[in-house]
Amino acid sequence: MDLFDYMRENNMEKEAPLAARLRPTTLDEVVGQQHIIGKDKLLYRAIQADKISSIIFYGPPGTGKTTLAKVIANTTSAEFTQINATVSGKKDMEEVVAKAKNTQGMYGKKTILFIDEIHRFNKGQQDYLLPFVEDGTIVLIGATTENPYFEVNGALISRSIIFELKPLSREDVKELIRRAVYDEQKGMGAYNAVIEEDAMDFLADLAGGDARHALNAVELGIMTTPRGEDGKIHITLDVAGECIQKRVVKYETTITIRSPHLSRA
Repeated sequence: MDLFDYMRENNMEKEAPLAARLRPTTLDEVVGQQHIIGKDKLLYRAIQADKISSIIFYGPPGTGKTTLAKVIANTTSAEFTQINATVSGKKDMEEVVAKAKNTQGMYGKKTILFIDEIHRFNKGQQDYLLPFVEDGTIVLIGATTENPYFEVNGALISRSIIFELKPLSREDVKELIRRAVYDEQKGMGAYNAVIEEDAMDFLADLAGGDARHALNAVELGIMTTPRGEDGKIHITLDVAGECIQKRVVKYETTITIRSPHLSRA
């Protein structure tokens, strides 16, 4: 990597969307999904021991599929390569396989291949990977929003462990919003912003378990809201409503309808 490549990577990291900058690098930073990464769970133990076999993550958008793949990338001693099935084809896979064979032959190191949106590969593309997964040239990590039992080659499924990721809970999303607003290293803490509790509740509720949705709204709010007289950027319920492009009045009506006092009337 030359100086220009280094500078370009640094600039890309600084200018990346908030959701990407907040992405954890260790298991301890991951929010949610304790049913698969709790300290007594198989995936946690496998990542910690650097003994990853082929796996497929599936679940709704914004639940942490790519995040877990990145955590593995940061902890494994194997080579880690990533491609996206929406823009990659067989030629890209051939290049990965050729490099993996060289790495294995010269250094005795495995290659982990992370394929985002793996369901976008057709049967022929998925079939191409099979012999290299079988002989250990490639350790496959697939991520998909679709049920892999319907969208992924049955032979690949049989050679992989399937992990289902669930929508993040309201409290999980709120924790990520707090990090986004107040974390000075990865988040936007340097902007001296504050978020009101009702705004945080609103964003967490409307995110529907998709952390990215809430974080995009937080970033937009901080970047576009003028500072108050106290010098701080205030993310109010109105600001949150504008940024997530939902009607606040609808949210407030829903909360009122759910109120126990109204239910007794």
